[in-house]
Amino acid sequence: MRWRLWFLVMIVLAAAACGPQRPQAAQVLPTLALLPSNYRLEDAERIAREFLQQWQNGDFAAMHRLLSLAAQDAYPLTNFESFYQNTNDALSFQSVSTSDGTGIFREQDSVAIYNYNATFATRLLGSFTDANRNLMLVVDETANEWRIAWTPDTIFDGMTNGAYVRAELNVPNRANIYDSAGNVLADQNGAMVRINVIRDSIPDYPNCLATIATALNQEVTDVQARLEARPSFWVVEMGIIEPATYTRDRAQLEALCAAQFEDVPARRYPNGTLAPHILGYVGFPTEAEIPDLEAAGFNQASIVGRAGIELTWDETLRGQPGGRLVLVTSEGQVIRELTRVAVQPAQSLWLTLDSELQATVERILVETYRQARGGWAENSLGASVVVMDANTGAIRAMVSYPFFDNNAYNTFPTMGREAASRLIERYQSDPAHPEVNRPVQGVYPLGSVMKTVSAAAVADSGVYALDERYTCVGIWNRDITRYDWNDGHGTLTLPQSLTHSCNPYYYEVGYQLDQVDPWILPTYATRLGFGGSSGLTDLIEETGFIPDPDWMRTVRGETWTFSESVNMAIGQGFMGVTPLQVARWFAAIANDGDLPRPYLVESTGLLGDSITPAMITELTPTGLRPEVLAMIRQGLCDVTREGGTADFVFRNSPLQSIGVCGKTGTAQAGGPSTPSHAWFASYAPRDNPEIIVVAMVETAGQGSEIAAPIARQVLEAYFDMD
Repeated sequence: MRWRLWFLVMIVLAAAACGPQRPQAAQVLPTLALLPSNYRLEDAERIAREFLQQWQNGDFAAMHRLLSLAAQDAYPLTNFESFYQNTNDALSFQSVSTSDGTGIFREQDSVAIYNYNATFATRLLGSFTDANRNLMLVVDETANEWRIAWTPDTIFDGMTNGAYVRAELNVPNRANIYDSAGNVLADQNGAMVRINVIRDSIPDYPNCLATIATALNQEVTDVQARLEARPSFWVVEMGIIEPATYTRDRAQLEALCAAQFEDVPARRYPNGTLAPHILGYVGFPTEAEIPDLEAAGFNQASIVGRAGIELTWDETLRGQPGGRLVLVTSEGQVIRELTRVAVQPAQSLWLTLDSELQATVERILVETYRQARGGWAENSLGASVVVMDANTGAIRAMVSYPFFDNNAYNTFPTMGREAASRLIERYQSDPAHPEVNRPVQGVYPLGSVMKTVSAAAVADSGVYALDERYTCVGIWNRDITRYDWNDGHGTLTLPQSLTHSCNPYYYEVGYQLDQVDPWILPTYATRLGFGGSSGLTDLIEETGFIPDPDWMRTVRGETWTFSESVNMAIGQGFMGVTPLQVARWFAAIANDGDLPRPYLVESTGLLGDSITPAMITELTPTGLRPEVLAMIRQGLCDVTREGGTADFVFRNSPLQSIGVCGKTGTAQAGGPSTPSHAWFASYAPRDNPEIIVVAMVETAGQGSEIAAPIARQVLEAYFDMD
């Protein structure tokens, strides 16, 4: 230390000797130790504190003005700033703060040392303290005051002779996603290649830039700017290329750039189009997301979830980066470690999905549409199927048709960027909108499935007695003339009205409810899970909509009439629901009145380590009277038996041995020329219900003819009866 201090003092004194001299300075002094001092130590401390304050302020120009004149000559402002800026970049610097160490003392008569501590806040590796730092000050007689004897060592001790700070980040691999049986749905087994170059080692700079630009499909100016933004002796990550590009360009990159290569794992969905709406995909962060990501230890080149569970469970799947900051020589040898942060491994997810059942449901829908070519399939843009545990809300399968290949949307698609771009273009121009997750984002009128809600409202509220009967003829005309789908069903009880799906019965239900209180039906619909969140947090969902008198007045500027209640009673009018909401309501019917919170993620953890449950079953009581639920169940269980609206679908099914309870629905979706939406909501077995199946086919026709057969096939597959 002393020889270095002596050397720096000699530089300063030599520089001072080159400038204008006072007469007495012409004498040769015998030794530094005998030099009389007219400069107070407290003034040196003031300069030191001001320098450190300007560092905390980020004012490099003000810092530079406090350097000795010899140091200013040796390190002009531009160079001085670049030392700090390059170091800040490596640190992912946010701020620095300083605190007193052992204080200030004279090392020699014209040399003072100010001891202090510096704490650095970084985006990638948090905060760390570099303690017991020494800031050297010298008497600069030309400036006539104490000044900072600055060298790169002032930033970090050891930075002289081309040493620099390097961040060695360790970003954990993104974790896998498994189905309920442990089958892989998403992994990091895709392979990409990272290009690294050192500018000082490039044999042919112009052609190297052009070759890298071609490989990365970028502009030469962008490649050059990225390369020259770092010191010429640094290893610079230029970008990531596909294996095919690596094979094509490797020889040129090595010859022209002396390029080095690293394998980079990439996201992959090995089952292609299996559950793409649920899994989602990954990509680069948006500009708005970068600050929060950097605060979590990532950077703008990090891969994050962009849709589906990849998005909602992103923090779990990506883990927490670690690594270290080191001071290295110009040759890259480590001088010392500044800080180290341990990696927090990414955790895998185990879903509630049965991937075999999911694949079966997808095949059922594909085959159903194939068989309907030239018929209703020409008008239908898509379909939904939800299979959910009746008692817990665990989703065993959830299919939105048509589907897409989420491999195409990944940042580094394993199929190749060109093929991926073609697929995405096709999906986004498709009028069927295959990217939409219909079970949770599609909002539709419910049609006659809504009669289950209306039955619950009229019986539970007491507007109808439990033994109320109504003679169902073919028409109803309290406001306009409305017709039944049948010429008449005769006198029906409440369960029979569901079994035979009599429209006039429910026109009258809507009317009678409205006469007592127009809020009864909207309130019950909301209470039974419609018009609000289902509680699913694993995917982004729509809430649907249930109109009420206040909405009619404030939004539409109209007065609510009983006709609105009549329309809602049969699932028409302004109302809209999602298939998942219907599944949740049917679970409540099946399990004696509790709405389960649906979920897709069963557990999390490290493969081979302890697995943590991600969800505890949550049930929200509907508060419906048990006798009301019993009547609804009776009506639904007869739907699939003789005389029911779905009798012809289930008559010869092996499911008759366990019993299927359900409700058909045909919901008008537009004008007279637009086919209706087809619904079938169900549960099975009849006794001790286990599973909910809801099938919904857009603009396809009758629920009994289109949706019920789909539900039958799904139930037979679930119970292994196919």
